[in-house]
Amino acid sequence: MTLKFDEIGYWSQIKLDIIEKYASSYSLILSKWVNPSLHHIYVDAFAGAGEHILKNTQNRISGSPQRALAITPPFKEYYFIDINGEKVANLQKITLGREDVHILEGDCNKKLIEEVFPYIKYGDYRRGLCLLDPYGLDLRWEVIEKAGKMQSIEIFLNFPVMAMNRSVLWTKNTAGIGQSDIIRMNEFWGDDSWRDVAYSSTIDMFGDIHNNKESNKSIAMAFKDRLKCIAGFKNVSNPLPMRNSLNNIVYYLFFASQNDTGNKIVNDIFKKYRNQG
Repeated sequence: MTLKFDEIGYWSQIKLDIIEKYASSYSLILSKWVNPSLHHIYVDAFAGAGEHILKNTQNRISGSPQRALAITPPFKEYYFIDINGEKVANLQKITLGREDVHILEGDCNKKLIEEVFPYIKYGDYRRGLCLLDPYGLDLRWEVIEKAGKMQSIEIFLNFPVMAMNRSVLWTKNTAGIGQSDIIRMNEFWGDDSWRDVAYSSTIDMFGDIHNNKESNKSIAMAFKDRLKCIAGFKNVSNPLPMRNSLNNIVYYLFFASQNDTGNKIVNDIFKKYRNQG
């Protein structure tokens, strides 16, 4: 089969720019660290093919893996993961000869927990910047929480609110929702407390109870609380809304870290993009 590259639009380009800008600062700072020196690692859990097609021009552009590989000073190592064999093959092609690159094929939830995160231990003077940009609700909370508890990993996280709305948040009556969608939502959120977060009840003048869906922003801010209070990240950015061509919010981009400097850098970067459209 011929590989079909993912097509991306304006806000996906912004996301790539944001991650590249922060990764450049991150690598520069950690490369200068001495006594002890730090071994810093870049991780892309849903790496894709490493390249994309622009929707408006049909031109091919570098994805997050290629951009990360071009950063100077470089990261010490790179881990790229994807479940699609054709995309993995393309990643292998564009990184041929790079001994500092590790490409893993399979479910990133399993690969991160079992093969990648154990290699980035705080006590071993290793640090990691991890991009979690899932295809919908394909990420599990245990990965996010593990990253927070390890103290050594910073994350950019795609919070896929549009996928959540389409799958489960469109109705409080869970009888109308597929069981597989409920399971995936529970796995992403970490439990079923999203049910209480996503809806509120009001009583009208006649005593009738009405269930109302909370705003996307309210749901995202509730997840921010989970990142801090449960996953244990010291710093969690106010999420940056990422939109489609109709200006609808598709997902929110979070940054979570234990590091005050990293948090300040990302907040400054986010600030530049909050009012763009």
